Amino acid sequence: MTNSASQSPAEIAKEAFRRLAVQRIAPTPEAYRNMYEEIAGVQKAVSPERVLSGFAVRMSQRPGELSLFGKRLARAAESGNWQEYQDDLAALLDEQEKTVAAPPPAPIAAAPVESVGISPQLKLLRELLNRTLSFAMPSLLANVPELAAESSALGSAVKEARSDVELNEIGNRLKQLCFRIELKSGDINEQQEMLLRLFRLLLDNIAFLLEDDSWLRGQIHVVQNLIDGPINYRSLEDASQSLKEVIYKQGTIRDSLSEAKITVKNMIAIFIDRLGSMATSTGDYHEKMDTYSKKIAQAENINELNEILSDVMRDTRTIQAEALQSRDQMLSAHQEARDAEARIRALEAELAEVSALASHDQLTNSLNRRGLDDAMEREQSRSERQGTSLSLALLDLDDFKRLNDEHGHEAGDEALIHVVRIIRDTLRSMDVVGRFGGEEFIVLLPDTPSNEAASVVSRLQKELTKRIFMYNNQKLFLTFSAGVATRHAGEDLRETIKRADAAMYRAKKAGKNRVVMADDGLPG
Repeated sequence: MTNSASQSPAEIAKEAFRRLAVQRIAPTPEAYRNMYEEIAGVQKAVSPERVLSGFAVRMSQRPGELSLFGKRLARAAESGNWQEYQDDLAALLDEQEKTVAAPPPAPIAAAPVESVGISPQLKLLRELLNRTLSFAMPSLLANVPELAAESSALGSAVKEARSDVELNEIGNRLKQLCFRIELKSGDINEQQEMLLRLFRLLLDNIAFLLEDDSWLRGQIHVVQNLIDGPINYRSLEDASQSLKEVIYKQGTIRDSLSEAKITVKNMIAIFIDRLGSMATSTGDYHEKMDTYSKKIAQAENINELNEILSDVMRDTRTIQAEALQSRDQMLSAHQEARDAEARIRALEAELAEVSALASHDQLTNSLNRRGLDDAMEREQSRSERQGTSLSLALLDLDDFKRLNDEHGHEAGDEALIHVVRIIRDTLRSMDVVGRFGGEEFIVLLPDTPSNEAASVVSRLQKELTKRIFMYNNQKLFLTFSAGVATRHAGEDLRETIKRADAAMYRAKKAGKNRVVMADDGLPG
């Protein structure tokens, strides 16, 4: 629970609205008040419904007509029909006015609110309501200016109210504001759902259009899993960090890939250029040979023949040298092209491999939820195909929040890395570890029956105890509670996880630092 002693009323109000949004609870006054009091740790105030119900019960115990009216009011309160309650109460007042013979007393001016003895709790509640309406609500309604302005106006009115009449008017305005916010929330939720559907269609279309989506497949899966599950700040942050790392590495690889492809293009251009040069030189050579042939036929003495032969030999040596040079250049270009192609294939493979990083948790380098889903699907199929046992353990670090509060979040991060390192060092290479969320981890144990699975996790606990976690030269004692479950024949692994989660909860209640088997609940 949040430490409310160190929070200001405005911070508590913001936290109350944040939790309502996360839990998808309509921000009605009743829901907000309950959430605020839960965070602040104050005793819940008596609700108006309870007061009116109690009033009706007490009136029903009175003699005469008051008892009849009391029973009618009690029935209306029990059914929640407050309009009927109001009508019955008005009828009761009419009956009382008829029976009173004396003239009605002179009207008494409404006493200023501040003149009546108000308890400190009510003063605090009034101040919190003012802060909530003036500061917290407008910040949440920033995209709806008219509702934000109305909330600010109500906050000022609460602060300046001096009579019951003014407070009643503020109450009516507040009801209208809550109703308008509820309508607007429905519209916003509908718009967000439509936007997510559009985004999902876009992702499906991208995956369909790409001939080779191996380097994008990881990112697409991350975003698809994100929009399919509950969206919150933590899931968005984890997905953003994962994709930033992958996109950065892919950008570096793509630059090298572009350079390699340019090299191939240059080699092809050189090859074509040399072929053209060879064709031109060969054509010139043949024309010269035709000319020399005619000169030989017309030669009249040996001296002319020797001169012609000398020219033939010179041109032959020239064309031979050019042919050898072109051959060497083309062989070199061919080798460079082959090297560039090999480099391209290696970079494309690396690009696809980097995309797979999207399936790993950036902090601990264990599998994330997407990676776990893939691993569970693979191991479940293998278990069904081969008829082998498949067990899993759900581990939750004990008192992890206290570790973060006392030593900081960096200590918490290092503790998670330490635990994953020990899990990997202790388990088999075929076993799989993934971060299920926060300080929770899932360990998949293929070919492992239930009794062996419990022993494996117990051994893991002992290893964690032996290898002390050090932070800032301080020894910190880490433990975890675990639930172990073995998959039943035909059972979906998500159901197996639910049974392991229930067993882990029993381990927590039994005193923590324990391993509990699913179904029987016996410590392992």
